[in-house]
Order: sequence, then C-alpha cells, then structure tokens
Amino acid sequence: MSAIDNKNPGYASVMAHFDLGPWAEARGRLALTLAEEHGAHFIGVAAEQMMAPIYLEGVPNVAEEVVDEERRRATGDLAAAKRAFEKIVGTRNDVEWRSGFAQPDQFLIEQARAADIVVVGRTATYDERDPNLGVSPGLVAMECGRPILIVPPEKDYLAAHKVVVAWKDTREARRAARDALPILQRANEVIVMTASGSLRDESAEDVCAWLTRHGVKSHPSVHSGDLNSIADELLDLAGDVGADLIVSGAYGHSRMREWFFGGATRDLLETSQACLLMSH
Repeated sequence: MSAIDNKNPGYASVMAHFDLGPWAEARGRLALTLAEEHGAHFIGVAAEQMMAPIYLEGVPNVAEEVVDEERRRATGDLAAAKRAFEKIVGTRNDVEWRSGFAQPDQFLIEQARAADIVVVGRTATYDERDPNLGVSPGLVAMECGRPILIVPPEKDYLAAHKVVVAWKDTREARRAARDALPILQRANEVIVMTASGSLRDESAEDVCAWLTRHGVKSHPSVHSGDLNSIADELLDLAGDVGADLIVSGAYGHSRMREWFFGGATRDLLETSQACLLMSH
C-alpha cells in the first residue's frame, strides 16, 4: 500500500439510496462503480412509510383491511427497489440490502452509520421524483453525519478527473474537503475556488498546500468583484474546466442560514448538472 493510501484509507463502505424513480438504476451503477474503485462494501437502502389506517365508526375491521393493503403496497414497492439493486450488483460479493417500513429520509439517515459516503439522487423542483420512497438530499446532508454524493438525473458514472472544491473558511467546507480526499487523490486536477475581496486568499492557499501533502494536485482560483451568484460561478468554472464533481460544505448552523453567502447550497442542489459531494 502506498504512503498516500496509508494516510487516507479511502471509502470502505458506500451506501446508495434506491427508489422507484426513473434514474435509480443509473445512480446505483455510479455508486457501485465508486465502491468497486475503492474496494468498498456496497449497501443498497430503501424505505417507505405506510399510510396511517383510517378508522370509520360503525365499519368493522376497516383498520385491519387498510393496514393489510398498505403493507402489501409498500412491500411491493420495496421489492421493486430491491430488484433494481439486484439487477445492478448481479453476482458480486460484498454487497448488502437494507429496507424497512419507515419514513425514507429518517431510515436512510439512521442507516448511514454503516457507511463512509451516501449516494442519493438530485431532487430539483423540475426533477421527476418518487413520492413514496424518495428522500431530500438537503435533509440527509444535514442529519446523517456522513458526506453525501448527490447525483443528477441520467448520470451513471463519475469520472472525477477534474474537481472543483468550493472553499470558504468554515467547518463545513473543511469537513467536505477532508471527506472528499479519497476521490480528490485520484483526480488529475483540483481547483479550490473561493470568493475574496483581493487577488489572493491565504486560506485557499493553505488548503491547496494541505491537499498537496495528501498527494492531490490542486491550485486556487480566487474570484473577486461583484458576484451575483456564487453557485453560478462554481457551475461556470466546473463547465469551463470540464469538472463533473463539485465539493462543498452544506448549510451552516441551520438550513435558514446557509454557509456560503446565503444561498449557494440551495442553488447548487437546484441547478447543478455535475455531481455534488457535500458535508455538514
């Protein structure tokens, strides 16, 4: 094992969320490839919360009938999600399926304890989503205590040869950079983008020096002047350099007080065509 590997062992367990949306299999393939690249255990997760039974006065056994029907429906949905998982993993070893009758966000957040990174789908307002098994990336990022990789629709592979790191000197950004190290160490180029009132940013330079000590080829990109949208600057930079991954912190002390000039987290979750690796 190389010195770099000794410093950072990589991801030992990759978890992917499955639902019945149209891009679940593509997202699963991306997550499985990530697991294989790192020699990691692969875990598929799905959950659905059954509707509460309706009690009608004077109608015998209606509650039991509703519960039975709800359980059959939810069982069928979870079985369909598992079939998508099984189609992707095939006969591979070191894979695992977890499912339950529970609120999907909370179930995934709980199961994240078994993973180094959690892969979920993007849910922008214009994306097609699964109302029964779907999860909110923002909520999962806030609560799961693990980095999450948010995958746009149709994307089934993450090259991550070029990566943009959104930098502001905050706890969330520091954690995101550290959580992304296993991917950054495999990249050909990492651009640490920051917004500053001057032409230099010492904190971004420190991050690049830290990355260099971890075997990451990186350089700062300082954006100054009147910036209307930090998210747009990040997305434009990613497009210009051909990056298919943006690394950033997610929110600050609360979802109402976002970490990067007030709205970058929300805007990235809504508009990014690149994958997002976020930590809170």
